[in-house]
Amino acid sequence: MKLAYWMYSGPAHIGTLRIASSFQNVHAIMHAPLGDDYFNVLRSMLERERDFTPVTASIVDRHVLAEGSKSKVVEGITRKAAEDLPDLILLTPTCTSSILQEDLESFVENASRNSGMSDVILADVNHYRVNEMQAADRTLEQIVRFYVDRATKEEGYKPKKTKRPSANIIGPTTLGFHHHHDARELKRMLGEMGIDVNMVTPEGGRVTELKHLTDAWFNIVPYRETGLMAAKYLERQFDMPFTDTVPMGILGTNDWISSIQAIVNEQAKLLAPEGEEVLIVDFDDYSKRQTLHVSQAAWFSRSVDCQNLTGKRAVVFGDATHAAMMTRILSREMCIRVVCAGTYARQESDWFREQVQNHCDEILITDDNTQIADMIARLEPAAIFGTQMERHVGKRLDTPCGVISSPVHIQNFPLGFRPFFGYEGANQISDLVYNSFALGMEDHLLEIFGGHDTKEVITKELSSADDLIWLDSGIEELGNIPGFVRGKVKRNVEKFARHFNIHEISAEVMWKAKEKAGKF
Repeated sequence: MKLAYWMYSGPAHIGTLRIASSFQNVHAIMHAPLGDDYFNVLRSMLERERDFTPVTASIVDRHVLAEGSKSKVVEGITRKAAEDLPDLILLTPTCTSSILQEDLESFVENASRNSGMSDVILADVNHYRVNEMQAADRTLEQIVRFYVDRATKEEGYKPKKTKRPSANIIGPTTLGFHHHHDARELKRMLGEMGIDVNMVTPEGGRVTELKHLTDAWFNIVPYRETGLMAAKYLERQFDMPFTDTVPMGILGTNDWISSIQAIVNEQAKLLAPEGEEVLIVDFDDYSKRQTLHVSQAAWFSRSVDCQNLTGKRAVVFGDATHAAMMTRILSREMCIRVVCAGTYARQESDWFREQVQNHCDEILITDDNTQIADMIARLEPAAIFGTQMERHVGKRLDTPCGVISSPVHIQNFPLGFRPFFGYEGANQISDLVYNSFALGMEDHLLEIFGGHDTKEVITKELSSADDLIWLDSGIEELGNIPGFVRGKVKRNVEKFARHFNIHEISAEVMWKAKEKAGKF
């Protein structure tokens, strides 16, 4: 563990609580000290829902430290089972309370005897070894395995495959980046292709219905971060195929549809009753129609507006799913040069490298935000596509940024329909990309009409320039430079000043820097 000013991925218990809070009628009890119990505030602030099941905190205080917490935890579980009648009570410690090394498994066993009809399980997560995304993936797989195994082994439930092609969408969660909108778009597309949606889990699902996951023909895992472990378990135990192709961008969505077509046709052969004709599906016409006539993204990529972006430099950073696909979209669909693509999801580094290796100049795998800020300052891109942290870096460097991944802010939970997946998602991404770049005469017009690009803003800088002082004459001269190159000129002058050990930058220093370089 390390102290950090910024964390891209939260602690493990947040991932566990996101899964529990995504299900209906599941109650999570967090065994933690005061200070770790901020999930309810986070959830209610960001998610635009009328109601949700809040997380209960079993507080570790001085009495617990002196006497132990067994009676307190067991009593809390029993009380919640009687008051709320949940289908499942999920107990999770935090990395802080894990220091006590208490036998929480025995607490759960004791509480299960008095929990009535409610199931009680302990989140099987090592809070010191995994982060939020890994814990969410692990917890979802644990819950799915618990209910599916019990149904098939103890209750004798046998999968009843649907007559029509059907799929489960595994992975959308609460507090996910546009997950509600993505799930809605995927369900729309599957319906138009004649594929029924058997279940969406965990978001909005019931744990008592998880046994019916095995009724579907196949599973869809749109996010690398959540759902992959559950899909692999179902494939291993029930021979259920899955697609983890990410339906993002026009080409990515077409690849996703092709993978579904291959799975459906293979399953149709396996599930067709003997003697009956096997119905083979062909979604090529659907993909072509959506690409050419429904989605505007393909048309936009051939327009003059998009061609003006050709060759512009961009940096992409975020979770593995969105950063990888955004890199491919910029490179393949818009001819934008990605000078660096990166992710903070270290556990997906191999997959990420495979996806972006031919679509960017550099690859950066790190969760250290200072490395990312330094990389952006060094490469001087025309635009950034990243998380809220990169958005803040962009403000300090006067570089526009489009947010394409969590960590998120309230603005990333829009009231309107804004998916990132599917053909409508491709439209949204095209708008985001186009509006993120500073175009043509924009900066000049902002200066002429008194826009946001003022002289005061341009003097702000990264902390690495704290040793330099800009004099009034230097600031005045800098203000005469066009806004769309002003940031680059400012950084070049500062490099010159440091090289020659100059601490005060005046107009004269700027002229010397220009003469030395031959140009700004």
